[in-house]
Amino acid sequence: MVQIYSKSDIGKGRNSNQDAFFAAEIENNAVFAIVCDGMGGANAGNIASEIAVKTISDYILRSYRLAMDDVDIEKMLKSACESANIEIYDMALKNPELKGMGTTAVIAVVQNDRVIIAHVGDSRAYLVSDGLTQLTRDHSVVQSLIESGKITAEDAKVHPRKNIITRALGAEENVIIDITDVELKDNEAILLCTDGLSNYVVEQDIFEIIQKSGAEVAQKLVDAANKAGGGDNITVLLLVK
Repeated sequence: MVQIYSKSDIGKGRNSNQDAFFAAEIENNAVFAIVCDGMGGANAGNIASEIAVKTISDYILRSYRLAMDDVDIEKMLKSACESANIEIYDMALKNPELKGMGTTAVIAVVQNDRVIIAHVGDSRAYLVSDGLTQLTRDHSVVQSLIESGKITAEDAKVHPRKNIITRALGAEENVIIDITDVELKDNEAILLCTDGLSNYVVEQDIFEIIQKSGAEVAQKLVDAANKAGGGDNITVLLLVK
């Protein structure tokens, strides 16, 4: 049985919350979860993240079958993300005030002892086991700079372009979805979060909060991000096996 803990918060530095999330049991103890971080002026980010959550969630709930193997689930997640991408992209084309809107997305499907993860952007998935292991690679300007050796991970934390992502749902007509999978053992967990958490709370502190917080874990993680400045919307979603 997978326990779900979630919380979203506006943070201290924003006028609205452009994050969105959803999690649900599908069938026979399989669970899926999605976290999105919208971008765009005015309400555009809110709209993009809400469309992504609804489109992807509806697609999964409609398509999931118990007999699916890892490859089937990967295909389902890619198709769900592609559907959301077209939905957001087309809406932005029809509405000039929504031009440029888009959203990150990180989705996890837990089936038995396997987790399949799809993601676009810089919202992250972590495995929580003996420590915290990042499972996703940020699609961001600073991540590209780190990988090319131009800046260090420490530099990235204060880089002026640290919030610029290089891939998002709805930003272009086509999108590349990254997929990863991992084994999930009893008492381990999957953490999905927006950069409102990962940019403000170091991984060791995130891990320690998860280890000792029980049912209040989502609120405690949000509190830690706000205590560290809370400069962005904060969304956390924890799936505990």
